[in-house]
Amino acid sequence: MNYNWNWGIFWEMSADGRHTWFMTLIMGLGWTLATAFCAGVIALILGSFIGVVRTMPVRWAVRLGNAYVELFRNIPLLVQLFIWFFVLPEVLPDSLGDAIKAMNPPWASFVPAVLGLGLFTAARVAEQVRAGIQALARGQGMAGTALGLTLAQTYRSVLLPMAFRIIMPPLTSETMNLIKNTSVALTIGLIELTAAARSMQEFTFQVFEAFTAATVIYIVVNLIVVNLMRWLERRIAVPGFIGPAVGGGGH
Repeated sequence: MNYNWNWGIFWEMSADGRHTWFMTLIMGLGWTLATAFCAGVIALILGSFIGVVRTMPVRWAVRLGNAYVELFRNIPLLVQLFIWFFVLPEVLPDSLGDAIKAMNPPWASFVPAVLGLGLFTAARVAEQVRAGIQALARGQGMAGTALGLTLAQTYRSVLLPMAFRIIMPPLTSETMNLIKNTSVALTIGLIELTAAARSMQEFTFQVFEAFTAATVIYIVVNLIVVNLMRWLERRIAVPGFIGPAVGGGGH
């Protein structure tokens, strides 16, 4: 059986009768980027905090940070999204659970997707921040103490700025992974890019066109992210300390 190629399908009306299939994919890309951005903010803030906690001279705090990382890093992302979407409204008080269930789409899927992706990625960022801080010479922390800085000031002004320079390459990879991981949100009903391509394939049976377009869009978006992160890495590099990876090999 020969496949009937039809690249003009992108300009035909989609199933909703309001947009072309091309616009459907673009709207899916919009939800992909919105989900990745919001989850990325959560991951960076929470992951940085937990990464710092895991390097503090406070044993119980280190144990709590380690427990968070091990819990969220070792449960599959798909399971975590199902917990946020299906289980959480059932275990909350009835009024709050009913309010969550009553949310209109796509917000009913968007919020659990952001929380699930954000908390999952935060565990990975925390591990990178911990490694970045521990890669620094002990003298940097001791210098902060010698200058009369508090522990919080030493982390904020001395350790974290240098640690983030070290972990820029793995953070770049994590950002790319986050964008790609948004595709898992289709399982809870979020019409992001992969879900939009799947919808196009199911209604038109043009499977190769739909997923070729999605693949190209993902590649373009991730190339933009890589180049932005390379530019940022060069901008914040400290001469004589650490430089950007030559040719981007560190990414």
